[in-house]
Amino acid sequence: MAYLQVFSLGFIFSFIGSIPPGTLNLTVLQLGLEKRVGTALRFALAVAIVEYPYAWIGVHFEYLISSSPVIVQNFELIAAIVMVSLGIFNLVPSKKPSALAKKFSESGFRRGLVLSILNPMAIPYWMAFTAYMKVQGWIEIGTAGLLHVYVLGTAVGAMALLSVLIFFAQRLAPYVEGSKWVKIIPGLTLLGLGFYAFYRYLFL
Repeated sequence: MAYLQVFSLGFIFSFIGSIPPGTLNLTVLQLGLEKRVGTALRFALAVAIVEYPYAWIGVHFEYLISSSPVIVQNFELIAAIVMVSLGIFNLVPSKKPSALAKKFSESGFRRGLVLSILNPMAIPYWMAFTAYMKVQGWIEIGTAGLLHVYVLGTAVGAMALLSVLIFFAQRLAPYVEGSKWVKIIPGLTLLGLGFYAFYRYLFL
């Protein structure tokens, strides 16, 4: 049951975290619109593979940070600050895919590896979310097995979101590129979780 829980939480928050338009998912969307499904799937697989070590690094940084008594005592406050900061960051208008994405026009897997490695925002993202879920008592990853199942969930979640973009590109494109709500919902979710953590810290 614990393994299913940590996998599910890793999957869900990875899926949500992959929604905001950026270089990776806009590149996949473009490949889907061009009907280059094979290339897009190889790109998504590379992104998911890189998500695994980045999430692992994020969790271990969270371990190091949480070993300080001062931080442990104020864990909920720190998690709230980080979550709100990430929420604000997600609400800032995203940049269009970089020129580097266009240089690999015939590549899938290699392009996904390069762009993912150059986009290490997954590390602070997983530091924040792991800390938050620990504070809320949602997750416990005290063993190597639980840790790897959790990180596997993050990789599968990223792959799932990108696969949705690939196979539903024609229908999703107008919403992802033009709808303000699709762009701001993940940021608003982060802000809501952060403010909830502030409330718990101040009043509970």
